[in-house]
Amino acid sequence: MVLDSSANSGNSPCQLQDELWVFPKNIHSHGGQAWWLGCEPEPVLIDCPPVNDFTLEFLKHVSSGRSPLIILTSREAHGKVLDLQEALDWPVLVQEQEAYLLPGLKRLSSFSNEHVTASGLRLLWTPGPTPGSCVVYAPTPWNVLFCGRLLIPVKLNCLAALRTRRTFHWSRQQKSLENLCQWLPSDSRPSLASGASLQALGAQKLSPWESWDIAEN
Repeated sequence: MVLDSSANSGNSPCQLQDELWVFPKNIHSHGGQAWWLGCEPEPVLIDCPPVNDFTLEFLKHVSSGRSPLIILTSREAHGKVLDLQEALDWPVLVQEQEAYLLPGLKRLSSFSNEHVTASGLRLLWTPGPTPGSCVVYAPTPWNVLFCGRLLIPVKLNCLAALRTRRTFHWSRQQKSLENLCQWLPSDSRPSLASGASLQALGAQKLSPWESWDIAEN
């Protein structure tokens, strides 16, 4: 799908693959970045993008009258999701540890350890960055892991699990990475789509599976 966004390029999502888009960073989500995946029958918006007129028109266009699911990968990525839902009336899914942070949402559901969406996307609870952090795996034809804040871009072709002042539990984050590697299909080696700011990656938005490491800050 091609969308002419030249009139508002500063707010324009970037298309990376067929039906895969990344949004500009969102100052209301600690500079994080959201993703759109137009999978069938239920497209998903992963994390909250900047809520403005251009974003809303874009989402209405790419959703094509369907009712997509908003997945929030951590409390860091909530942004102004209440405003977004008020405008679009889309349901929201979070890990149960962080559902209490969104009392104003009308169509909110949660999961515990794992979940599979109507389109076959797989979710895994990966606590550590925040209590309710999760990742989303999109199998073939995309083979992309939306890793939220579990892995953060630190330089070109390099993502890392970082312990920062906002980290909820560092040892649990390390354990979550071990669980993730066991949970993914063998030899899948998905591309990595971080929910943190992608500025360190330059023009590159998706990172190869081999590009991540564990570092302490």
